[in-house]
Amino acid sequence: MSIKIAIQGFKASFHEIAAFKYFGKDIETIECETFQALFDSMEEDGAADYAVMAIENSVAGSILPNYARLRDADLEIFGEVYLRIEMNLMALHGETIDTLSEVHSHPMALLQCQHFFRQFPHIKLIESKDTALSAIEIVDQQLKGRGAIGSKLIAETFDLNLIAEGIETNKRNFTRFLILKRKGDLAPFELAEPDKASLSFRALHRPGSLSAALSAMAMFGMNLTKIQSLPVLGEEWQYFMYADLEFKDYSSYLEMLEVLQPLTKDLKILGEYKQGQKI
Repeated sequence: MSIKIAIQGFKASFHEIAAFKYFGKDIETIECETFQALFDSMEEDGAADYAVMAIENSVAGSILPNYARLRDADLEIFGEVYLRIEMNLMALHGETIDTLSEVHSHPMALLQCQHFFRQFPHIKLIESKDTALSAIEIVDQQLKGRGAIGSKLIAETFDLNLIAEGIETNKRNFTRFLILKRKGDLAPFELAEPDKASLSFRALHRPGSLSAALSAMAMFGMNLTKIQSLPVLGEEWQYFMYADLEFKDYSSYLEMLEVLQPLTKDLKILGEYKQGQKI
């Protein structure tokens, strides 16, 4: 029986491509319209065994609500995937760039293609829930004058005409996806020793507390690759910090955690895992 992987989006979406890259193609993807539905599929109804969730893009930045969801969920990160994102404009056969009046896609996809569409002011850009869903709607409803942005796999899967390829503004355009499992569950295969961790914590309410926490990370050789703050709901001007750390020695990382604990509050390990390959 194939393992079930929750993805945000639909067949041939970038989430599904990322799932194939990590797990291989012998999987069943559980399509979720929203990120909240993805978490529900793991926590409430148990429809999925694991999940693949986008967390940041090298051009458009972080998907901030997903940090809060991850902190509040009973899930943990056990892997990551970096996926090169190539955006393509597609529509029904017979359509051209001049016949399009609208292009629908996920807001992150539209943001990554703004420079291309400045050349075509007659085209209105409209946000949708998902790249693949935008293409499916065109096919199902035979919508003339409407385009979609997405992967070449979408065009191949739904037999759409590729009007323009590689329309993303930055050709070094990557999305980072997190691989999630329920806490206490085993991974579907043996994992290598972690060399990366994601943490969440709050700085103590005293001068220099955040600096002290970051200094502790540096003292034990942690490479801080990302730090992100999000407000604490109900506590004005208080913040959760989200940090990604890379390290060469797992025991040094464990020692660092012992030092970090009294320097912070609400410390939570979101996951310990092997770094994904950066293409």
